[in-house]
This record gives sequence, structure tokens and C-alpha cells, in this order.
Amino acid sequence: MPKQPPLYELQKRRLDSYAQAGYNFDPDQADDYTAANGWRVDDYETELPAETPGPAEAHGSWAAAREVLRNYTFPPPGLITGIFLPDQPLDKRVMVLRGQFLLFTFWFGVRIGGVTDEIRTLPDGSREQVWGYNYRTLEGHFERGQIEFMVHKNLTTGRVWFHIHAYSQTGRISNPFYWLGFKLFGRMLQKRFSNESVRRLREQVEEMLRKGWATPDAEQAPPVQAVSAAAGAREQLDEAA
Repeated sequence: MPKQPPLYELQKRRLDSYAQAGYNFDPDQADDYTAANGWRVDDYETELPAETPGPAEAHGSWAAAREVLRNYTFPPPGLITGIFLPDQPLDKRVMVLRGQFLLFTFWFGVRIGGVTDEIRTLPDGSREQVWGYNYRTLEGHFERGQIEFMVHKNLTTGRVWFHIHAYSQTGRISNPFYWLGFKLFGRMLQKRFSNESVRRLREQVEEMLRKGWATPDAEQAPPVQAVSAAAGAREQLDEAA
């Protein structure tokens, strides 16, 4: 039986069609996207296995979560599948999202809007190491907005956790049948996506720690360019060590 080509090859035309697509909202107006202005603002969080205090361990839960996030394996596959070119730099990644519900399949485009790789100072004076990214909805998406996935480690306590933050609003849906379906089920599916994503990420991290794992060699790992990084983050890490 012939081997099935990877999804990014099967969906190359769709990926190409979104390469130059614009956002269906204005990311520069993020401060206005509040519940008071009719936007849904959501936060979800889960604890991950703690590490010893200090910078993230090379094969600890923080680094494992980073790999799960980078590979986008944490969303529930029966609901959302992310399709992207594996050798594309993360900060330039365009993804086709295949959404499935009942007997229907929907295709949407999103683009990575920023990669975070930094050390942050918390209000109590302690510091945390943070890595993650957001993606934003493109033209044609049933929703408009941004979702952000971040893994944190408190360098003082060793606590590690995963956080999702999103703001969204129903986009323009010209098909009245799809509009009604999204009005009835969209919020339920949105919550299901986030709840199952935090659970699956935690389970995948725990499995990686049980089995033992190693980060890929630098030349094998997909390149990442942090567009939101604290100045001197590496020096801060060395100082914390």
C-alpha cells in the first residue's frame, strides 16, 4: 500500500493561497478588544511538572512543553488539525487549520503574529522564563482575533505552567447555514478546543518526561526568530544560573 503524502503536501494549494492573505481584524487595536466592546477574552492554564529553581532544564517540563508547542500537537485532533511547512521559520509560519464538527470539515488560515522568548520580572521581584507564540486569523476565517500559547517557569520556585490567552469575535460568515451553525455551536467548540488543548499538552509533556527525550540538534530544529524578547535575555539566564 503506497505511503500517504504528508498533509502539507496534500494541502499545498491552500497553504499557498494564504501566504499573502491579510488579517480579518486589526492587531494594532488589541487594547480595544475587550469584553466591554463585545469581544470574548479567554484565559486557560494548567500546571506542569515542576523543576528545580533556576533556568529551564535542558530536558525538563518547560523545554518539553516548548517542543509540543512548536510542533502544534496539543490541539484535539478530532476538532482541529494544524497544517504547515515543517521547515518554515516559526515566526513566518502560515497554518491551514482543518476544523471538523459532525459531518462537516472547514478550512481556515492563520499566521504566527509573534514569538516570545524572554525573561520577565514579576511584581514580587522574582523572574520567569517565558516561551511561546500567538497566531492571528486571516481573511475567510469564521472568527477574528488572536490566541496566544505560553509556557512559563518561575526561576525562583521552579514552578512551570502553560497558559492560553485569547481574544475573539465572530467574523463575517456569508453562508447563512454556516452562520447559524457557528452561532449555535461556535462558543462550545471554542471552549472545547482550549480545555482539551491544555489537557493534551500536559499529558504529552508528562509522557515525554516518563520516556526520556532529547531536544533536536540545532540544525534539525525548525528555526525560530523571537520578535518579542527581553534585551539581554541570555545574559539574564546566565546570571540566574
